[in-house]
Amino acid sequence: MAATTLEISDLREKFSGRVIAPGDADYDQARSVFYSWHDHKPAVIIRVKNASEAAQVVKLARETGLELAVRSGGHSNAGYGVVDGGIVLDLGQMKAIDIDGAGKTAWAEAGLTAGEYTNATAKHGLVTGFGDTGTVGIGGLTLGGGVGYLVRKFGLTIDDLLAAEVVTADGQILEVDAKNHPDLFWAIRGGGGNFGVVTRFKLRLHELPSVYGGMLILPATAESISSFIAASEAAPEELSGIGNVMTAPPMPFLAEEMHGKLIIFAMMIYAGNSKAGEKAMAPFRAIATPLADMIKEMQYAEIYAGEEGPHPVAASSLTMFMNSVDKKTAATMIEHLNATNAPLRVAQLRTLGGAYARVPIDATAYAHRKSRIMVNVACLYEDRNEREKHDAWVTKFAAALNQGDNAAYVNFLSEEGPERVRAAYPGSTWDRLVEIKKKYDPNNLFHVNQNIAPK
Repeated sequence: MAATTLEISDLREKFSGRVIAPGDADYDQARSVFYSWHDHKPAVIIRVKNASEAAQVVKLARETGLELAVRSGGHSNAGYGVVDGGIVLDLGQMKAIDIDGAGKTAWAEAGLTAGEYTNATAKHGLVTGFGDTGTVGIGGLTLGGGVGYLVRKFGLTIDDLLAAEVVTADGQILEVDAKNHPDLFWAIRGGGGNFGVVTRFKLRLHELPSVYGGMLILPATAESISSFIAASEAAPEELSGIGNVMTAPPMPFLAEEMHGKLIIFAMMIYAGNSKAGEKAMAPFRAIATPLADMIKEMQYAEIYAGEEGPHPVAASSLTMFMNSVDKKTAATMIEHLNATNAPLRVAQLRTLGGAYARVPIDATAYAHRKSRIMVNVACLYEDRNEREKHDAWVTKFAAALNQGDNAAYVNFLSEEGPERVRAAYPGSTWDRLVEIKKKYDPNNLFHVNQNIAPK
C-alpha cells in the first residue's frame, strides 16, 4: 500500500509538521545521505522527537507494508538510512544528552553525532570513544561496534554501552541492559540495527581532560609502512591511531611535488599528558623525516574539528582484518595502490589490541577481539560508470592482502551481499543473533540494513 496525499496530511497532523514528502521544498535535502551517490526517493520522511513517536512510525511501517529505513547520521556505506518508496524514520532531531559527571555516565539520544556528543562531554573533562569522524551519528556507529581513536585504551564504543532504550518491531519501548532483556542487550552491541530502533544510549564516560595527538604525515615506502605498524603494536595502549597509506591530496602544508604521491597519513591520539605522549610518539617520528607533524596537546574533542561534508563521488571499498604487515606485505600495498588511476586510493590500517582485545569474544555480538589489524581498502572516483573497474581493483587488492582472517567489520560494509554480512558474525555469534532476531523481529521488519534474517 503506497502512502497517499491524504495519508501524508494525516501524518503531518500526528507528527507536528516534521513530516517531509515528495514535492516539499526540503525533500531532496532530507533524503540525502553522506555518500551522496545513493539517490533513493522515499515516500515519506518522519523526523521523530521521542521513542513514542518512533514506535508510531514502526507501527505505520508494519501496517502499511512499506519498507522502513532508520536514520541517525546517514553515514551508512550502503545508503541504508534512506529507502526507495518507503518510510524513513529520521532520528536526527533527537539530540538530548543528560551527563552525570559524578557517576561518569551519559544518556544520549540517537540523533546526536559523535562530534556533538564529544563536545558536550568535553566540558566536563570526560569522553566516550566513538569513530574517526565527528559527523557520524552515534546510533549506527554504536550498534555496529565503534572503532575509533581510543580503541586500545577504552575498547569499542559498545564496551562503554551500559543500557539502551529500544523500540521493537511490535512497538514496545524497552529499556535494556545486562539484567533487563539481556539477550537483546547482547545483540545490539555489534549486531547493527536488526533488532529495533535504539532511541537512547546510556554510555560510560572516562576522565580525559586532554590528549596528545593529531596528524603525522610520513613518506610511504615498504619499510616505513611496516615500521609504522610495528611501532603501533609496540606502543602503550594509551596510543591509538589510523595509518592511511594513500595518495597525497593537494594539502597546502605539503610540498607540491608530494601531491598525488603515496604517503602515510596518520591520525594519532595518546590518551594522556604530553610528556608521556611525546615519548610514545617518538618511534613514529623516527621512522622517517615527517612531511607534516601537527601532533600537539589538545582536548580530545579537537580531533573532530572541521565538519566533513557529503561525499559527492563514488567509492569502492572492502573491509578485512590482517595479522601482520611486514615489508613484503607493505610492498604489495604499494604495488596495488599504484595500479589504479582512481584520484584517491587508500589502504587504511588500524592496529587493535589493548582494552579492545581483553573483552571475551562471546561478551558482545562483535566477535573480532583476537583480530590484530583492521584494514579497509578503498578508492574514490568521479565517473560512476567506472565502478566495475574499481570494484575489481578493490577485490584484487584485498585478495592480495588476505592472510586467512576472512571476517568483516559490519560498519564498513557496503552493499556486498549476505555472505559478507555473515562474515561479520563468525561461528556461534551468527546462530545466536538469528535466534534473537526470531524473538524480537520474526517478520524481519528491520531489514534495510546489513541484514540478519530470522531463518
